Amino acid sequence: MKSQDIVVLLKLVSLQDHEHATGTDVHLDGEDPYSVRGLGASLGISKTEIAASINRSLASGMAIKDRDTNHPNPNRRNLRDFIAHGLKFVFPAKPGPMQRGVPTAFAAPVLKDSLHSAGSLIHVWPYARGREMGESIEPLFKTVPEAAEKDDRLYAYLALVDAIRLGNQREAHLASNLLKERLG
Repeated sequence: MKSQDIVVLLKLVSLQDHEHATGTDVHLDGEDPYSVRGLGASLGISKTEIAASINRSLASGMAIKDRDTNHPNPNRRNLRDFIAHGLKFVFPAKPGPMQRGVPTAFAAPVLKDSLHSAGSLIHVWPYARGREMGESIEPLFKTVPEAAEKDDRLYAYLALVDAIRLGNQREAHLASNLLKERLG
């Protein structure tokens, strides 16, 4: 697996959540959002890499093909377990220098009011159009800030993932519980 596989799987979860919440299909300019082209456009990842990511996820059991639509469906339980118990060891996050960017982890809207830190530094994904200053965190994939800007649900999932990658036991447990609730 590669780190962008998690981003692709979380985007698929976000698309499904949107469909369940609204009862309507999500289409971008007539494009099927589940297609390689649609996923590539929304995530800023090449079509080739999206296809390879989906194949890796299918091979690892992190996704299965829907019999009716032939779309890849994330295996939410496997994804949730991997993120909660293995992600921080496979894709660790280490705070870097101060930069301007998009708030992540406990500075992101999904967790901002959940924990109060003694420190005033926040974590951000480096991003030229970002509005906050904080310790930089390398996102799971370089296009994460742009993708999160387009999709609030995806942003929340990725921020929770970063909280798990960065947090101590108590913080990671809180983020993991919130992620489990959202993933069902």
